[in-house]
Amino acid sequence: MKRKILIGVIVLLSGFLLAGISFYIFGRIAPSRSGLTVTVSPRVPSQIIETSKAFSEIANSVSPVVANISTTKVVKREAPSFFDDPFFNFFGPSHDFGSPKKWKEQSLGSGVIVSGDGYIITNNHVIEQAEEIKVTLYDKKSFKGKIVGADPKTDIAVIKINAGNLPTAAWADSDKLQVGEFVLAIGNPFGLSHTVTMGIISAMGRASVGITDYEDFIQTDAAINPGNSGGPLVNIKGEIIGINTAIFSKTGGYQGIGFAVPSNLVRSVMEDLIKYGKKTRGWLGVSIQRLTPELAEKFGIKDSDGALVGDVVKGSPAEKAGIMRGDIVLEYNGKKVKDADSLRNTVAQTKAGVQVNIKILRKGKEYNITVTITESPKEPGEAKIESVPEDARRGEALAGLEVVELTKEIAQQLGLNRDEKGVVLLKVEAGSAADEAKLRKGDVIQEIDTKKVTSINDFNKIASTIRPGATVLLFINRGGQKFYTAIRAS
Repeated sequence: MKRKILIGVIVLLSGFLLAGISFYIFGRIAPSRSGLTVTVSPRVPSQIIETSKAFSEIANSVSPVVANISTTKVVKREAPSFFDDPFFNFFGPSHDFGSPKKWKEQSLGSGVIVSGDGYIITNNHVIEQAEEIKVTLYDKKSFKGKIVGADPKTDIAVIKINAGNLPTAAWADSDKLQVGEFVLAIGNPFGLSHTVTMGIISAMGRASVGITDYEDFIQTDAAINPGNSGGPLVNIKGEIIGINTAIFSKTGGYQGIGFAVPSNLVRSVMEDLIKYGKKTRGWLGVSIQRLTPELAEKFGIKDSDGALVGDVVKGSPAEKAGIMRGDIVLEYNGKKVKDADSLRNTVAQTKAGVQVNIKILRKGKEYNITVTITESPKEPGEAKIESVPEDARRGEALAGLEVVELTKEIAQQLGLNRDEKGVVLLKVEAGSAADEAKLRKGDVIQEIDTKKVTSINDFNKIASTIRPGATVLLFINRGGQKFYTAIRAS
């Protein structure tokens, strides 16, 4: 009985609801007595109206600080070899078929005015190798731009125009951003001046995207297209939260995934570029790597948060402070280290001479170490194996690896100290465990499961004791950069 009453009540309420909707719709568009249709505008909630006005105000306030950047560079191309054929001498010595061909290549981008006297932020790839830079402001005035400094590692550049009393943008603290916040992207996609698109913050701290060396991107679904590069990503207060840099696309057009360099990183780079003409970075003197589940297992750690120290550079701040290979960095100046990328970015933004406290985990115990950060030295270039001596001793195969003993000749080719010991990878089998671990030709194995490998004999002896399916911890030297990796033995 109660069930029948409940069903009746539900039916009755549904009837009232449908009647109300019908009255709302048809009562607003209904035939008049004269037979004509009377149209009544729908009632729009005041919140929606206010939100629309807010977005308009943001666009109007920010657009004047967004510049259109047009660059020109001269591209040279050597003429095809057939122009050297004697046949073309028919035209006489005055022909220029054999001379280099030149043409001008133009590209478009965006920029943000950051000072009243004409400093403008943009992307490095917008102005890279440019011979001419033309900056067009919101009021259609054009100026010649001059490069102040550029940092390819973050894809940030600063240019200067000869102008004064320019409007400037306000900055937001990108560390306080939350996923889901409304954002606006303003720029010049495909040359369409001061285009405004809206979206949300899709993710924070995107790294390992493969765009720049130092990655800590804001991901957004606000439409970003070619020409948006260098333009601002702003919050609902009209403050700059990032500089639009790249899109993830298989077609070259918008597909809902765009990336912006966060404002705090932009400002750090910008200040150095204006002051020094280059970006200076802090240096700890360690090679660090992501703590994978396999590595965490080998080091006896349950949590994969933190960064594993693969090697410590001699004479570096880390060595002087007592940091050792195999340590796991848990905190940097009181801030938890999420992974290797976050630690690398944080150290890079630390000024030289600053003392920082680092919490490490070493063999199950935590230690606090004070380190004085110095300026980062120049990074070494990549070396390759050009030839292998015929008498070089080769080792047994291990998990898709083919190795040869590290001779003084090979060490020299790899840019290593001639006294370095180990075995060199000559071949990594495609699809093998070593391939999946991203090992490559020229890598030097110097330890297997913390046991030193100084020769082929060491390698073969240790390899013979490894059971199929076991996880193997390798210590690798790659052009002087040392790190751990774990592979599954086959």
